[in-house]
Amino acid sequence: MAMLSFERKYRVRGGTLIGGDLFDFWVGPFFVGFFGVTTAFFAILGTALIVWGAAIGPTWNVWRINIAPPDLSYGLAFAPLARGGLWQLITICAIGAFCSWALRQAEIARKLGMGMHIPFAYAFAILAYISLEVVRPVLMGAWGFGFPYGIMSHLDWVSNTGYQYLHFHYNPAHMLAVSFFFTNVMALALHGSLVLSAANPARGEAVKSAEQENAYFRDTIGYSIGTLGIHRLGLFLAVSAAFWSAVCIVISGPFWSRGWPEWWGWWLNLPIWAH
Repeated sequence: MAMLSFERKYRVRGGTLIGGDLFDFWVGPFFVGFFGVTTAFFAILGTALIVWGAAIGPTWNVWRINIAPPDLSYGLAFAPLARGGLWQLITICAIGAFCSWALRQAEIARKLGMGMHIPFAYAFAILAYISLEVVRPVLMGAWGFGFPYGIMSHLDWVSNTGYQYLHFHYNPAHMLAVSFFFTNVMALALHGSLVLSAANPARGEAVKSAEQENAYFRDTIGYSIGTLGIHRLGLFLAVSAAFWSAVCIVISGPFWSRGWPEWWGWWLNLPIWAH
């Protein structure tokens, strides 16, 4: 279907959560809406604040730019701009932009008469971010426990936080999150490769159908989840990975401050090992 004829099917009025027809407008093929405006506002302001932070920093090297959170001595109070206040404002802008984008997705879903599974899934990515930058620092009593904005500084924070709890991969919620991440990658890789192989047959062969795709997996692994089922499975795995990744960092510090290998002492103390 040509793009212009397709636009007539989805470029319909209504579905807005705020603003009614006043904000029911498009820029080219993109729906904007009230939350599209707020997304642009927070994104532009947050980016400008990052540039400001880079300007007062020691380097313009994109790998080394670092917008750090306030020192732990500030606790949960507002800090001067050059001492972590920019980080606080950028975090507010990021949350505003992310939440606005999710609500814009909800408006598009309402406009098209479809379910809310896309904004629902995206909400879990927002949950993971807020868990890192808001929930965990609040539980630990200082904004300084949030991660900095910067490429190398962020990677350093991840490494240091992992070593702080010795072997972070012993965190049980981390195990679940990584398992869901990798399983999601494997499931969708199988799905994508199947679609590509069906849609790109060898020269002289016909394009394969969904029935043949299902037959392939029934023949190779004994079961085919189906064309709709694989997308539901992918959604479940992705949402689960994001959820448990949020859990794994929130419990590290506020609820468990020692090395994660020690947590597994309960397993060694089970009565069954006494015999």
